[in-house]
Amino acid sequence: QVQVVESGGGLVQSGDSLRLSCAASTRTLDYYPIGWFRQAPGKEREGVSCLSSRDGRTSYAESVKGRFTISRDYVQNTVYLQMNNLKPEDTAVYYCAADDPRFRTGCSLQAYEYDYWGYGTQVTVSA
Repeated sequence: QVQVVESGGGLVQSGDSLRLSCAASTRTLDYYPIGWFRQAPGKEREGVSCLSSRDGRTSYAESVKGRFTISRDYVQNTVYLQMNNLKPEDTAVYYCAADDPRFRTGCSLQAYEYDYWGYGTQVTVSA
């Protein structure tokens, strides 16, 4: 089991950047596939980006391609989501999730694939 904690959210203006962090305090994240999700008020949770622990492959939602980048820092035991050129429609609570590497190591943007979730960090983008 792994515990993940998100940080880095905040209130920014349209066009600004933020970097979200997903850290683990109990285990190394090296072997866990990681996903970033977001949920805006009144909307379903959607997959934003994911990172495979098997081959380093990544995937992004169409709405964030070219603006968001997911990466893993093995020294810091942290996965980052760099978000550039933020838009008001990016406003949401952002969640980091990890899956059990015994069963899956690939990248997935489906929330049901993930077993371990953080509590989220709020990102608000003003126009």
